[in-house]
Amino acid sequence: MDLTGFSIKDILETAIKSEVEAKAMYLALADSTKDAFLADRLKFIAGEEMKHKVYLEGLYKLTTGVEDPKLPERSIVPLPEVRIEKGMVMASEVISQAMTTEIAASDFYLAMAEMIGDQENARTLRYLSNMEMGHHNLLSVERDRLLEQEDYEFEWPMMHAGP
Repeated sequence: MDLTGFSIKDILETAIKSEVEAKAMYLALADSTKDAFLADRLKFIAGEEMKHKVYLEGLYKLTTGVEDPKLPERSIVPLPEVRIEKGMVMASEVISQAMTTEIAASDFYLAMAEMIGDQENARTLRYLSNMEMGHHNLLSVERDRLLEQEDYEFEWPMMHAGP
């Protein structure tokens, strides 16, 4: 991900905003599912995103000298979003979209690590990148489980018609 042309201040504000939005998305998804295992996983990831936000706020203060970041209304860095269309949407489709956002977040943190001059913070940003890939992997397991379950529950017309 190319972040040249963006200031570190703008990038950090975008990163904080994306973590806030990710937490809200995961909690909303957790509340919308009746699958207790999936809800638990989604709440776990939401908690992790909140920890990322806290770290990024500290880095923002350290880097800019400003106490409270002014979060942009819209991200200046194009990051994918999870979109849930009206009507029936398979849970596996939503989880697949969330997986895409986790890959983008991982790439975003790697690019940030390249921009930060401080080696300790660069190391932590690479760690956050790895954590986002961990979220992706956790979601991948859930998506595969959901796909299997959705295939089992889906009925084709005339499926039970005998010879």
